[in-house]
Amino acid sequence: MLAGLEAAELPADAIEVGRIADAWGLKGWFKVLPYSADPQALFSSQSWFLLPAEKGPRTFSGVGKLSITESRRHADTVVASAHDLADRDAAQALRGARVFVARANFPAAKGDEFYWVDLIGLAVVNRDGLGLGLVKELISTGLQTLLVLAEVQEEKTVERMIPFVGIYVDQVDLPGRRILVDWQPDY
Repeated sequence: MLAGLEAAELPADAIEVGRIADAWGLKGWFKVLPYSADPQALFSSQSWFLLPAEKGPRTFSGVGKLSITESRRHADTVVASAHDLADRDAAQALRGARVFVARANFPAAKGDEFYWVDLIGLAVVNRDGLGLGLVKELISTGLQTLLVLAEVQEEKTVERMIPFVGIYVDQVDLPGRRILVDWQPDY
């Protein structure tokens, strides 16, 4: 295992939140490209789990755990330091690694805010009780976010998109694993 990395198991609730882009400075700091515009999950966790890059050279194998000593925003990236990661060469060896954080370490969402990862797989039902499909993914169009649903109809999968905005979404019930919407199947 590389310097600074401790062999570990990936937590069952691990979520991929970014990847290490490069070393930053001379003292072992590294730059992370977060997958979210608001990378609070990175800031709220003192343990990051790494998997090797999917493409390019692999400098380690298995799952490594980094004990983060400091992290902060730097333009549209995050820069961080970790225990026992002493110099630029050690940080450079992490380049391309995928960064995971345990979902349990995410900060609590406020009021009517939701983590996209929590919406994936929820059943979407309209006001008439008709199932419209399961949330397959979410897409940000810049102006709004779209729920992309997948529903199996007559042995083929049909996709449907619903704007994830208050005018169409009546309720998100995370414990009940469903979203209630004002939407008809023929829209």
